[in-house]
Amino acid sequence: MFKVGDKIVYPMHGVGKIDGIEKKVVLGKRNEYYMITIISNGMKVMIPVNNAKEIGIRGIIPKKDIKKVIAILSTEAEAIEEDWKLRYQNNIDKVKSGSIYEVAEVARDLFKRGTEKELSIMERKLYENAYQLITYEVAMSKSIPIDEAGNIVSEALSSGSKEE
Repeated sequence: MFKVGDKIVYPMHGVGKIDGIEKKVVLGKRNEYYMITIISNGMKVMIPVNNAKEIGIRGIIPKKDIKKVIAILSTEAEAIEEDWKLRYQNNIDKVKSGSIYEVAEVARDLFKRGTEKELSIMERKLYENAYQLITYEVAMSKSIPIDEAGNIVSEALSSGSKEE
């Protein structure tokens, strides 16, 4: 269970801060809810405490694990599925998983593809979402400004796309 003030990750939405834990009646049922503000856009969300784990709510990764994220971003992209619908669905599933490591794979693979071919609008939005999810989590984990975290993520991506 999280407590007020904790920073969490809400899959697909990003890093949030728990502003409160309140009892509310929704659809005739009384439950406890996490009152969360998503840091990137200020969106307010209510998540039932007893469903948080199923939804994929998790704590920010420890600072020491950022190295693994950077390593994923800076490695060669995996073989990329040619069928864009399959590729898009696989990438959406990875982002929805809530795992920063899978989100890093999506950012890396779409970044690489974008250097070779223009991404579709949907893939470009997915790339931007993955990039933002990683950037905000790196910033919160390392306690650094968002733009500094963005530079770290961008450098890792561009170092992985260089031809050896």
